Amino acid sequence: MNQARDGLIAVYRALAQTFEAGGVLYLCGNGGSFADALHIKGELAKSFEKPRPLADPKLIKQLQKKDPGPELIKQLEQGLPVIVLGESHSLRSAYENDKQTQFSYAQELNAFAAHLKTGVLMGISTSGRAQNVIAALTLARAYQLTTISFTGPAGGPMALLADIDWRAPGNTTAEIQENQPPLYHALCRMIETHFFG
Repeated sequence: MNQARDGLIAVYRALAQTFEAGGVLYLCGNGGSFADALHIKGELAKSFEKPRPLADPKLIKQLQKKDPGPELIKQLEQGLPVIVLGESHSLRSAYENDKQTQFSYAQELNAFAAHLKTGVLMGISTSGRAQNVIAALTLARAYQLTTISFTGPAGGPMALLADIDWRAPGNTTAEIQENQPPLYHALCRMIETHFFG
C-alpha cells in the first residue's frame, strides 16, 4: 500500500501544478476504467465534498446584467478542466471507421494537445496493457505532457511510459477495480481542498 500512497502524493502534486498553470487533465481507459475516468471527471468538474460558488468578480458582474444570469450565479460551481478521451462517441466512431481502433484516444488527444500546451494524461487500466491507452501515453510524452499510469500491482507496459507510476493493490481484476476508487477519491479530496479550501 506504500506504493499506492506514494503515487497518490505524486499525482496530487502533478495535478495541482498543472491546474495552477492553466493546464488540463486528460483521462482514458477501457470498460470499468473508462467508467472510473468519467467518475473522476465528475468529482473535479463540479463540487465533490466542498461548496464551490463562483468567485470571479468580473464574471459575476457580467452575469448580474441579464436573466438568467442571477440564477446562473446561484447554480454554477467552480470546476477544474478535465477531458475524458473517448467520451465523444461520434468522433470515436468516425475515426475508428477509417483508421485502426487502437489509436482513437491518441487522435483525440492530438486535437487538444497541439493547441493546449500544458496538461497531464492519466491512463487507467487494471493490467497496464491497454493498447489504446499505451498509444495515448506515447503521444503525450511526445508532447511533453506529464504522464500517469494508474494500474494494478503489475504496472505493465504503461508503467514504462509514465512519469508517475501509480499502482493500486489487488490480486484479481475485481480487487484492483475495488481498490482504485478509494485512491482517486482521496486524490479528488486533496485537489478540492487545495483549490477551494
